[in-house]
Amino acid sequence: MVRDGRLGVGIIGAGRVGPVIGAALAGAGHAIVGITSGSDDERASAVLPGVPVLETQEVVRRSELVILAVPSAELSALVSGIAELGGWQIGQLVLHTDPAQGIEVLRPAAERGAIPLAVHPAITFTGTSIDLRQLQAGFAGVTAPAAVLPIAQALAVEMGCEPVIIAEADRAAYADAIATATEFSRSIIGQSTSRLREIGVENPGGFLSALVQSTVERALRDASDPPPLV
Repeated sequence: MVRDGRLGVGIIGAGRVGPVIGAALAGAGHAIVGITSGSDDERASAVLPGVPVLETQEVVRRSELVILAVPSAELSALVSGIAELGGWQIGQLVLHTDPAQGIEVLRPAAERGAIPLAVHPAITFTGTSIDLRQLQAGFAGVTAPAAVLPIAQALAVEMGCEPVIIAEADRAAYADAIATATEFSRSIIGQSTSRLREIGVENPGGFLSALVQSTVERALRDASDPPPLV
């Protein structure tokens, strides 16, 4: 399990995900020691007030747990670049939030003694405190070496999620399922609201809200295991 007491947590990535994960872990008693500058520093500071904005290497240097919340395409180069600069520390926890990758992408950090963890909270982030409530109702896909899997699971719980173990070999299929659910839902709703707007329905999103939510909830109930009795 996570060591007794607080971890010093550093966040690389100040988009929608990193600050919220930091706020969730801060709520669990950990100390946020720094965050890098990102796409919306003002929003990040609203979620993590008072947290210093630092360069990447300084965030890594100060942290017992480093959260990598960057776009998938940037993750491998980031991990390798920090390794080349000698940034990773023995025993340091390194956690990324990308659904599409497991721990292999963290190999350069692991080769230098860091502990690789992949934890993907399965929600759509807005980058605001609203996400903290969504995390409490959500799950997280967790991948880690067997010896440290309890650490990854504990951190998912501290974020507010129920951890679900995803094998390294299954991360691509997991990411595909996540993308299908999110992108298809957005596309279908976009098409439906456009058609309603064309025929003069005002506020088509509001018009469809109850219908879409009840339909999705029914589909999720039908897909639950075991299936409900009604």
